[in-house]
Amino acid sequence: MAKILQAIRGMNDILPGDIALWQGLEATVRAVLTAYGYREIRLPLLEKTELFARSIGEVTDIVEKEMYTFSDRNGDSLTLRPEGTAGCVRASIEHGLLHNQSQRLWYSGPMFRHERPQKGRYRQFHQIGAEVYGMTGPDIDAELICMTARFWKQLGIQDVVLQINSLGSSAARAVYREQLANYFKAHEDALDEDSRRRLYSNPLRILDTKNSAMQAIVAGAPLLGEFLDEESRLHFEHLQELLEAVGISYEVNPRLVRGLDYYCKTVFEWVTDRLGAQGTVCAGGRYDGLVEQLGGQAVPGVGFAMGMERLVAMLSESGYAGLDPCPHAYLVMVGEAAERCGRVLAERVRDQLPGLRLQVNCGGGSFKAQLKRADRSRARLALILGENEIQARQITVKPLRQDGEQISVSQDGLIGFLEVGLLSAP
Repeated sequence: MAKILQAIRGMNDILPGDIALWQGLEATVRAVLTAYGYREIRLPLLEKTELFARSIGEVTDIVEKEMYTFSDRNGDSLTLRPEGTAGCVRASIEHGLLHNQSQRLWYSGPMFRHERPQKGRYRQFHQIGAEVYGMTGPDIDAELICMTARFWKQLGIQDVVLQINSLGSSAARAVYREQLANYFKAHEDALDEDSRRRLYSNPLRILDTKNSAMQAIVAGAPLLGEFLDEESRLHFEHLQELLEAVGISYEVNPRLVRGLDYYCKTVFEWVTDRLGAQGTVCAGGRYDGLVEQLGGQAVPGVGFAMGMERLVAMLSESGYAGLDPCPHAYLVMVGEAAERCGRVLAERVRDQLPGLRLQVNCGGGSFKAQLKRADRSRARLALILGENEIQARQITVKPLRQDGEQISVSQDGLIGFLEVGLLSAP
């Protein structure tokens, strides 16, 4: 017997039984994004490695350790996208979307990072993200946060907390970086290997360490807020005023720096304690210099991304049902004449009722066997067509999910019956 092949570690199948949650989540998020005026953009999975080295930062865990990078047949270094912002910026520059105009865009799909798989975090994972270009004020930062808050409201997710911070301007961060480096140099013997390396390349990354043994040292480090420039301070204060005005609660987390080098000014995360150590379900912030850094004209940007696997895990635990994948009705056909007539009738019903989920029996089978299939499909009704129904130009309707007597409906009246009885039902 041939060896059974299995999926690559950290790259998981999403089975039909789980799809209802995913589809419900995606449909809800898509509807909110559209309602706020955001347009979808679809981006390639593969990009040139240079794109991520220049945007994310060469001295980050993602670029140094986690990217899936390889050389193609032409010798070009390519990488499976580890995040969506860099590709969205590249596409916007390449296709002229940023010339004298603002953009509200969103994307979705799989991302790839070679991390240690754990609950809610996999090597292939899925994100939905939104990016805005051409707007400098805290009002658009607030809009993005309001929009994410609306996701949680419509999905019934309650156990999330908003944390915000400001990283200030590049000049302010340069001053802070020097002070931070001096602080960590005084504690160099207590730093782990990664932190010692980052000490001389990007000491802000040390603040993002997950090493529990270093938390006390990190807690004693100087705070970025003490070095904010005036513009960034006013921007951050105005953002807080806007959030308070719409009733969104938040915590200021002075240690929040995010793991990507392109952020400036506003950064935010929605966190939960329901997913263990990996508690961030949505995160983002402002990256005003990234477009210019990747070769475009200077255009401000801000955005967020959220991990779908983590949200699905939370929704599953809360009993969220998602979209109903079950058919409204299952057509049982007994006999050759019924099969011929049933196929024609089914297509006519689908033409007239495009929202109806109608599953038609295939593979033959006795009346009893077909009814069992209808019940297993979780359909609400069985539509039964046999010789008697054909002669009378009727169809028998049998409730499967609730009590009730089966009735006969004329074939000409079936569409109206289904439209009222199924599609109009809550």
